[in-house]
Amino acid sequence: QVQLVESGGGLVQAGGSLRLSCAASGRSFSDYARGWFRQAPGKEREFVAAVRWSGSTLYADSVKGRFIISRDSAKNTVYLQMNSLKPEDTAVYSCAAAPIAAMDPRGYQYWGQGTQVTVSS
Repeated sequence: QVQLVESGGGLVQAGGSLRLSCAASGRSFSDYARGWFRQAPGKEREFVAAVRWSGSTLYADSVKGRFIISRDSAKNTVYLQMNSLKPEDTAVYSCAAAPIAAMDPRGYQYWGQGTQVTVSS
């Protein structure tokens, strides 16, 4: 079966950095878009970043210039490098895969369980 597993979350002070990883198994996603979403308590899930199979990227305005999404097709893995973290970045971060890159989470077919990122001030 298809499975996506996130790792790399944790506690960090404001201004610090974390790198999230999402390893996929069960099929190759080299021809899929890969995305990251986040959800804070009491809020809707929101788009963070995505990378197309071509390598082009999309970012939410709130993270542009601070976060970098990348992929390693050989490892079937996508990464999210998060720099200059702010307390408002605190959320559960989930990775996903879709045939076409999109900012709407409803366009994604496969999802991981998520990893907690907490940024203290």
